[in-house]
Amino acid sequence: MGLETGTEPMIAVIIGSIVGILIGLVTEYYTGIEDVFGLKPKSIPHIGEMSKTGPATNAIAGLSVGMMSTFIPIILICLGIFGANHFMMDGHTSSDPGGYMPEFGLYGIAMAAMGMLATVGVTMTVDAYGPVADNAGGIAEMSGLGKDVRDITDGLDSIGNTTAAIGKGFAIGSAALTALALFAAYSAAADLNLSQLALSDPKVVIGLLLGGALPFVVAAMTMTSVGKAANEMVTEIRRQFKEIDGLLEGKEGVKPDSAKCVQISTDAALREMVGPGVVAVIAPVIVGFALGAPALGGLLAGSLVTGVMMALFMANAGGAWDNAKKAIEQGHIEGAEKGDAAHDAAVIGDTIGDPFKDTSGPSLNILIKLMSIVAVVIAPALSVSGWF
Repeated sequence: MGLETGTEPMIAVIIGSIVGILIGLVTEYYTGIEDVFGLKPKSIPHIGEMSKTGPATNAIAGLSVGMMSTFIPIILICLGIFGANHFMMDGHTSSDPGGYMPEFGLYGIAMAAMGMLATVGVTMTVDAYGPVADNAGGIAEMSGLGKDVRDITDGLDSIGNTTAAIGKGFAIGSAALTALALFAAYSAAADLNLSQLALSDPKVVIGLLLGGALPFVVAAMTMTSVGKAANEMVTEIRRQFKEIDGLLEGKEGVKPDSAKCVQISTDAALREMVGPGVVAVIAPVIVGFALGAPALGGLLAGSLVTGVMMALFMANAGGAWDNAKKAIEQGHIEGAEKGDAAHDAAVIGDTIGDPFKDTSGPSLNILIKLMSIVAVVIAPALSVSGWF
């Protein structure tokens, strides 16, 4: 059956684009140093001030900023869903008052997701800018190019942390709307109605709770993987310092075995991602066949809610920690400077934030979309009651 519409899909696309831009600006407010909408960001100065009293208070401040930063983007996503659904349904009922079809509203939500993804070229550009600027700073420092060059690259790196967080905000928002559209596709493929997805069904509640727990499990697995890879790297570096004469002293002509370090990183990146990938694929299959199609619907709903929250929290907390360190290095935090105790605490916070923003946070976007796609694929083979 075709969907005959007017300008409503265009309006939904515009709504999605506006929501994506606003999420990016909110992310910039929580992770940046420069003014946004004429408002002076308070998160980075707060983390910087807390760094003066040690790593523990730095970590607490970063966690609180990350948690707080989830609320406004979620409100914006909710407004986007409501607006896209409202305009599509209003346009449909005005042209066909006798036929209420929720498919039109879901189509509008999918179009809003397309509106967010319409800027994918720019989003990928600003997301990739961060690592480029960061590596440029590393090259400048290792090459001994001087403090003036390093000051420039530090400023660019600070901007890069914010642009990377903005790119992740776009990805998270579009993932939420896409997962909602895929949830509707799953419900249609499994031939489920609203009464079968009621919270009065214990199996739906079980699926909801399991789905809510899975993002935490995957985030823990990816962070553990980062820790294990870092431990292997440190052990290898210590071995080289011990076994290669003159390396620790920096004698001229003595070079480290960089190829070994690259191999450790490459092997760990491939090996450690097997577990999270298996969880994302196997969980919907087990829940769907064991507990039935309604329980799998609950699983998808639970993973969508906590996955979006966790992804926003981790991306913004990581970016805020990183820029708090940069703010101290650039002299934005009064009474703190590079090399002092506050800076040491900020470096520890940045080390915590790196797996947050670069590993665990982005992996949750993939988790919620992959689980939804697997559910759609297996939906025709599922029964309502399952095996139990």
